[in-house]
Amino acid sequence: MKEVNELLQRYPILSECCAQIEAAIALLTECYRNGGKVLVCGNGGSASDALHIVGELMKGFVKRRRLSLEMKETLCGFSEKGEFLYKNLQGALPAISLVNEVALQTAYANDVAPVLNFAQQVWGQGNAGDVLIGITTSGNSENVIYASQVAHAKGMRVIALTGYGGGKIQACADVLIAVPERETYKIQELHLPVYHAICLALEDTFFEDRTGV
Repeated sequence: MKEVNELLQRYPILSECCAQIEAAIALLTECYRNGGKVLVCGNGGSASDALHIVGELMKGFVKRRRLSLEMKETLCGFSEKGEFLYKNLQGALPAISLVNEVALQTAYANDVAPVLNFAQQVWGQGNAGDVLIGITTSGNSENVIYASQVAHAKGMRVIALTGYGGGKIQACADVLIAVPERETYKIQELHLPVYHAICLALEDTFFEDRTGV
């Protein structure tokens, strides 16, 4: 897989994660081909990574992701601004970050149980066939683990991004990508190129480089 090969050329330290990265790509490809979506969660810097992943999936990353001419006709049929919509909308891979629902999370933390802040959202948003990406550098973040357990209960699959050893989340991960670093900031430095490679591979699978009007 070219995206993974390019990743390993730039970050040879990730060679031991190669099979797991390719497994994550395959799992996500299956999810999207079956009409599913991706939920992403994490704490602190990993919350920022969750938002970053959603941004790469929901709009053009390195491709323009132009809409089809059939969709252009449909948009123009519904709106006098159809041409504007067609030229600016981009193909998207459905993804939802669970980290930025401030009103919901604070209400739930105050009224119920703060440690279930992500689990409650997975319960409400997730469906069988969807995928949860749980990011935890230690592999031991309780709220991410609870979210992963609820994901399995709903028939979802779980991809965990962690650091060396994997931590407790490996017990409920279908795919565990445990990058070979122990310090938080070094783990995060490796998580970024990993999920960039995953997003690039998905974009290459689902979108053409459309040209013209």
